[in-house]
Amino acid sequence: MTVPVASPADAAWVVIEAPLPASALAAFCADLEKLYRINPYLEFSSWRETGPGTAVATFRNLSNQREYKVGLTIRRSSGKEFLVSYDSGIKHGTRFEIEETPSGSRLRITDEYAVSGNIDPAEVDRSQHAWGVALRDYLLDERRWGWCPLWRWYMRRVWIPMKPAARRITFVILAITVAEIALILLVFAIYWIEYRS
Repeated sequence: MTVPVASPADAAWVVIEAPLPASALAAFCADLEKLYRINPYLEFSSWRETGPGTAVATFRNLSNQREYKVGLTIRRSSGKEFLVSYDSGIKHGTRFEIEETPSGSRLRITDEYAVSGNIDPAEVDRSQHAWGVALRDYLLDERRWGWCPLWRWYMRRVWIPMKPAARRITFVILAITVAEIALILLVFAIYWIEYRS
């Protein structure tokens, strides 16, 4: 089945270079809830699977300060291309296309808008670039730390379900804690050196 592509005037996209084979990237993208929750501008209240390839999501888009409750339907063209259609809003779908590259793979995410007549520019989703950056960072971190079961457990069970603000607060707290531990170790090292001399 070929899923129709919106005209460039009615679409916005981001392209991500991924450090893993196209088949592995396709497997990563198969978990649609995780894929969307990585977007740092989407604050989910709920995500409920309603059947094979369908779900209902309730969230706030921080890029345009709008609340949404949308039904999602996945329409697959192939193992490496699929379209997520929405049952409401001016954005009628998000297309995901994966291709092999010499250094790994490439993911293109295209938001397709059903533009008819005048639209409110404030309703346009401005989170796409940040989503691309966050996805690439996540994939790089998974490549670096994915071997560690504790990291995988934390990311999937704690980090992914967190709201974006909670992730930022947690990062700041962890950074401060690491700095405090480093300072304590430094004081202890100075004391130990002085005591020995």
